[in-house]
Amino acid sequence: MVQAQYFSSLIERVAQSQDQSAFAELFDHFAPRIKGYLMQQGSDAASAEEIAQEVMVILWRKAGLFDSSKASASTWLFRIARNRRIDALRRLKSADLDPEDPSLQPSAPDDIDGMMDTTLREERVRAAIAQLPENQRDVVRQAFFLGLSHSEIAEKTGLPLGTVKSRIRLAFARLRQVLEADAAIDLD
Repeated sequence: MVQAQYFSSLIERVAQSQDQSAFAELFDHFAPRIKGYLMQQGSDAASAEEIAQEVMVILWRKAGLFDSSKASASTWLFRIARNRRIDALRRLKSADLDPEDPSLQPSAPDDIDGMMDTTLREERVRAAIAQLPENQRDVVRQAFFLGLSHSEIAEKTGLPLGTVKSRIRLAFARLRQVLEADAAIDLD
């Protein structure tokens, strides 16, 4: 307890008058201990030395932030060391990012030609469906746009199941003729 009060008084002297002898005493006592603590936590000697130096610089610059009623000098300094080590690890991890990592690359531009082909094809199919007789257009719409089964269409419309299937088959045959004729025109 006496030693804790002594170190607290040294920090106060650094805070009040930037007392170099008080700082030197704090440095001599804490710097090697902080370095040892950091090495126990997994830091290599060079990193531990660097972080310990940073902690001591923070002590010199920010001694006025120390409050002996909240923590002892050693608790305060070791907490700073721990936080600096965490910051250094975060910087190291962000530096390990591979700029060639596919997840960091911008996505490929949209295939405009493919989108245009799809849009054109959809327009042709809509136009071909519009040319179907109403009774065929209705069953195709229910089957493919509403997702109803042939049985559900028959139940909903009151038509026999065979009639629903025949209309869909006739609609497909007509759609195929129209779409193949469009494709032949495009090739010319």
